[in-house]
Amino acid sequence: MIANPYSVCLKENGYRELDAICTGYDLKYMGSMKKTKSLKRNLTLFDVYAMSTGAMFSSGLFLLPGIAASYTGNSVWLAYLLAGFLILPAMYCMAELSTAMPKAGGTYYFLDRAMGPLMGTVGGLGSWVAVVFKSSFALVGMGAYLGIYLDLPFTITAILLTLAFGFINVFGAKETTLLQRILVTTLVVILIAFVIFGLKTTGVQGFLKPNVAYGDFFKTGLIGFVSTIGLVFVSYAGLTKVASVAEEVQNPDRNIPLGMTLSLITATVIYTFGAMVLIQVLEPNALYESLTPIADAGRVFLDWAPYDLGVILIVVAAIAAFASTGNAGIMSASRYPYAMAKDKLVPNRLSQIGKFGTPTLSIMVTVLAMVIVLLLFDVASVAKLASAFQLLLFGLVCVAVIVMRESKIPTYKPGYKAPFYPYLQIVGILISFWLIIEMGILAIAFTGMVVIGCVLWFQFYASPGVERRGAIYHVHQRLGQRRYEGLERELMTIIHDRTEDENLSYETLIARSVMMDFREGNFDLLKMSEILKRKSNENFGLEADIADDVFSQKAMRPQPIGEHVHISYKTHVDVHQPELFVLRFGPDVILEIPDAEEVHTLMFLVVPKKPVGLDLRLAGHLAEVIQSDQFEERWLESESERDMNEVLMRDDHFLHGHVKQFPALLKQAGKKISEITLPASCLIAMIERDGELLMATPEVFLYETDEVAIIGEPTDLDNLK
Repeated sequence: MIANPYSVCLKENGYRELDAICTGYDLKYMGSMKKTKSLKRNLTLFDVYAMSTGAMFSSGLFLLPGIAASYTGNSVWLAYLLAGFLILPAMYCMAELSTAMPKAGGTYYFLDRAMGPLMGTVGGLGSWVAVVFKSSFALVGMGAYLGIYLDLPFTITAILLTLAFGFINVFGAKETTLLQRILVTTLVVILIAFVIFGLKTTGVQGFLKPNVAYGDFFKTGLIGFVSTIGLVFVSYAGLTKVASVAEEVQNPDRNIPLGMTLSLITATVIYTFGAMVLIQVLEPNALYESLTPIADAGRVFLDWAPYDLGVILIVVAAIAAFASTGNAGIMSASRYPYAMAKDKLVPNRLSQIGKFGTPTLSIMVTVLAMVIVLLLFDVASVAKLASAFQLLLFGLVCVAVIVMRESKIPTYKPGYKAPFYPYLQIVGILISFWLIIEMGILAIAFTGMVVIGCVLWFQFYASPGVERRGAIYHVHQRLGQRRYEGLERELMTIIHDRTEDENLSYETLIARSVMMDFREGNFDLLKMSEILKRKSNENFGLEADIADDVFSQKAMRPQPIGEHVHISYKTHVDVHQPELFVLRFGPDVILEIPDAEEVHTLMFLVVPKKPVGLDLRLAGHLAEVIQSDQFEERWLESESERDMNEVLMRDDHFLHGHVKQFPALLKQAGKKISEITLPASCLIAMIERDGELLMATPEVFLYETDEVAIIGEPTDLDNLK
């Protein structure tokens, strides 16, 4: 077993600033952990959109409008519109947590890391139960529309579809989302056509005018209208399902919030205008009693289409809607036991990744649970009750954002931040609990029973083997002794994974860095501030106002990164690439800096705001090198800037030597750097010519007599050698 290197670090050095030191040891630790199988990151923006959109359109549009209209009449479309706005707090909070912690398990993972494993168990098992019931209901709902043309038993059809979608899920997220793309594209196109032809039939004025047959605009007054908002709100609940597969999303900082936003806009528009069409073309009793309201409306204004084609297309859209909800449900539900198994909250076997890169056993357990639900329960009734638990989770997600922000954990670095903090989160909490109350005593009782069941599972199964705590223990200083440093290390690991595409940034940073060697004199923060401002302008053309901001005494707070090395790092919106300034001091130098006794090197790192977490990753790489064996000896013995650069380079990503040592380079001697062909990731970073160091800009020529510093991926460097 690998010892926890962070504990060793604390014992040996007694450092207090976690974010400045844990990264170095931890990256070594992470390297060993990464040998285990992980989920593939292959979901695109369209996949995020398809999953969120497909998870919303089912009963919300194809079954629910008649029931909702019976409560409030003409104002049913307004209830759908307002419900779309009420989901915004939960959506924005989910987007923030998903970009800070893009890990499988979604809601479970967020609640666990924010409020501890007990709340994580409630969120994980409860979400799994709720999604299993709602996905089963979606597949049963297909029967109502298939029944228009086919005489099929609802339950048997739903079971066969469950097995089919489970089989597809086993073969990979990419294959699953390909099906999801097809289903959602078909669904959205047909529904948009439904709205357009409905508008054409009624005309713009008729479209907006209340139908007198339905009575007053607010048929049962404001109380009935508010209750209807609570009823249709659950139509949007599937929006956040994508958070459970965040670990498999490419560029989650962009794709998750953007995909969810586009999905919500699509759903809100179609729900609102679709409800308007239904009110205008169907009589009240026909709408109230219909299990297939969209198809019934299609018969009224699409009767011109030959062979009943209009209704057939609507049935196809309904099938696509229910199928996409069921498919997305299996995909997202299976990630809850997978993530919980990795954290020892459920049996470990559920965390195993199959040969297709998916949590096969977790998918199989989810499919089996859905089959049992279909056979034993009145799925429609239980699915409605499960919606109340989903509302509870929305409120808890808003709480989780508040906890994570107030914890002040330096490695909590969301790529997207929910706006209007903390007011948006407080509103989200109030909305969730208000809507639960509106759903009635049975829904509250069901939610309570699920919570109690999850607590008992944690207490008797998981609690003895779990030491992890949530960020809530970081919120108050009086709880400081119980804070869980492992959470900060874990968030650092996530940042490292999120910025993996910038893999070569460290080598480029060192190649460009400014090395300064001082052998005598007195130095304090004010003097170093002036030196750095001047150097940043000379070497990188950093404008004076930016340099004043970055290198002010207030901004410069060196922290230990090694036994005799301190670092200060800062992000700035006007800095476009990372820059490093290294000051090395001889034994005769006097440093007047707090907590800097016996320090021989100070580093100042300036990093762009995007990608989020790049500052921590680069500082982590520096720590990894500085805390390596023989660094101290090699560093103090290095005499030139080139030697200092070489010591800070990671050996596996760096080559240095004469051009003649590299046949591929020797053949291209005499060409400009921009004309030289190298293996994929390789880059000439520095050139030494006649004792002078040159930056390898595109216009510089390469000669046989040059020495070069080349950075790149280890495999590409091996090919070059």
